[in-house]
Amino acid sequence: MTVVVADTSPLNYLALIGEIGVLRRLYGRIVVPPEVLAELTDSGAPLAVVEWIQSRPEWLEVRSAHANHDDRVLQHIDSGERAAILLAQEEPDVLLLIDDASGRAEANRRDIPNTGTLGVLRAAAVRRLLDLPTALARLTATNFRVSQSLIADLLAEDSERTRHMDK
Repeated sequence: MTVVVADTSPLNYLALIGEIGVLRRLYGRIVVPPEVLAELTDSGAPLAVVEWIQSRPEWLEVRSAHANHDDRVLQHIDSGERAAILLAQEEPDVLLLIDDASGRAEANRRDIPNTGTLGVLRAAAVRRLLDLPTALARLTATNFRVSQSLIADLLAEDSERTRHMDK
C-alpha cells in the first residue's frame, strides 16, 4: 500500500480552498513529519489552516523520520520539506505531496514519486471528487504561485475529460 507523505504547502492550500477532504478520499491516510505539523500551527499560518490542524483528523498521522536530518544536500530547503523528503525516502511505496520546486527537484533526484497541490486537485477531478474549475479559481485567489498557462492546460484537459464522460 502506498504511503502518502505530505509537506506543508499542499495541506495549507487544500485547507484554504476548502478541499482538504479530498486527501482522505484519494489516499485514505496522510503522514506528516512533526516539522510540517509545526509549520501548520505556526503563528503566521492562515486561520483556516490553524483551525483545521487544531482539530486534526484521524487520517492525518504524525511520524518522525529515522534518517539523519543533517543531510547536507537538503540544507538549502526548509525544515518541513527536508523532513518530508527524509520520511518519504524511508518508504518503499510512497507518494510525496510537495509544491516547492527545489524540494520536488530533490525528491526527483532521490527517485521519490511526487506531486503537488495541482496534481492532487487534478486526481480528485478525474475521480469526480471536486469541480476542478471551482477549485482552481479558489486556489488562484490565494497566494499560490502558478503559471496561467498551466491553469489553462488543466482546465482544457478537465473540459475534454468531462465532455467525454457526459457522452
